[in-house]
Amino acid sequence: MLPRLSALLPAWVLLASGWSLLPAQPPKLPELPPPPLPEKGDDPRIPLPTGARNDQPRPPHRPHIIMIVADDLAWDDLGAFGNDKVRTPNLDRLAAEGIAFDQAFLTISSCSPSRASILTGRYPHQTDAEELHWPLPESQITFVQRLKGAGYWTAAAGKWHLGDEVRDHFDLIREVDTSGFQLPAHAGANPDARFVETSSGDAKSGCADWVALLRERPEDRPAFLWLAAVDPHRPYDDGIIDPPHAPADVILPPYHPDTPLVRRDYARYYDEIARLDRFVGEVLDELQDQDAVENTIVIFLSDNGRPFPRDKTTLYDSGIRTPLIVRWPAVVKAGIRCKQLVSSVDLATTMLHITKINPGPRFVGKNFTPLLMGQAREIRGAVFAEKNWHDYEDRSRAVRDKRFKYIVNHYHDLPATP
Repeated sequence: MLPRLSALLPAWVLLASGWSLLPAQPPKLPELPPPPLPEKGDDPRIPLPTGARNDQPRPPHRPHIIMIVADDLAWDDLGAFGNDKVRTPNLDRLAAEGIAFDQAFLTISSCSPSRASILTGRYPHQTDAEELHWPLPESQITFVQRLKGAGYWTAAAGKWHLGDEVRDHFDLIREVDTSGFQLPAHAGANPDARFVETSSGDAKSGCADWVALLRERPEDRPAFLWLAAVDPHRPYDDGIIDPPHAPADVILPPYHPDTPLVRRDYARYYDEIARLDRFVGEVLDELQDQDAVENTIVIFLSDNGRPFPRDKTTLYDSGIRTPLIVRWPAVVKAGIRCKQLVSSVDLATTMLHITKINPGPRFVGKNFTPLLMGQAREIRGAVFAEKNWHDYEDRSRAVRDKRFKYIVNHYHDLPATP
């Protein structure tokens, strides 16, 4: 018999999280605050005033860009972000050679809406793809589309999870088989839905085609690569790395029960992180072999928190904080720790500014290029996040500054609540 959706999660996770597959119709909720008007110098349509500082080095405007997106990785489960028990030497090297953001946040803690938000530079409720498995509509503009229009070769490999309408934003897509853990759109509303797993080994990582794709880039054009991992998304397998992580060594958050079952689950999660790290290392080595390190921007982040209770899908830091790393040797000094707030919605705007493409008003994120260039300026005073539908309805909004977070839960069916 094929497993139900709930069978992919251990029993302790299901009991702790109140797992549900009930269908839901989204109510109308108040939108997040509109983005403020751009400041002078942040938008190419607004010229810098006379006498403005212009002594910063100007970055090359046609760098290669590689964006690596992990699936269900907590911000603090990398060595570079304080976890010395999980083996991530390549990601630690990436952070040591670039800039690591200690205050980077996502707009949502759910796989496909988070990726849609990154690519469109818009908040999930602005993308028409704010719920899990919703495809990104053709009407949405992505920064990849803008790069392609400016002459970039654009390619993707790994997990897709964006639907069919925006495939033409990429010149080439090598999509991984996700039949073992991802149902088609809206199948989660069907309690009889089943998974059929057809891939195994490294093919399940979502990373096996990354280096091959990098080798296919044309030599006469700048390239953008969207490398989307499946690791460390459930389900987990034994024996994927040697030696495996020991359950006794894992670092458990204080809100998870310290039992042998939970520790074993965490150890397998660590193993998938280590496998992801291996593939990241292969990409970095290939860039070295191609003599393309200096003017290639490598960006690493996760789409949401770890797949455990109180983490993924929540608006707590364990759900929306992300281990953002940027390496760009031509511009970014090595070993920088950035304490300024940035959001995943800012990535699109920033990439367009770097490549001298006018983002216009549609991309609502901030330009954090000054942070990459070593300026200690505040890019934003707060970040915003939302929760809508991820296998069950639970609609919330959050705003967070450097110290505090405010979360509003919307119970539209109860008259006495917002």
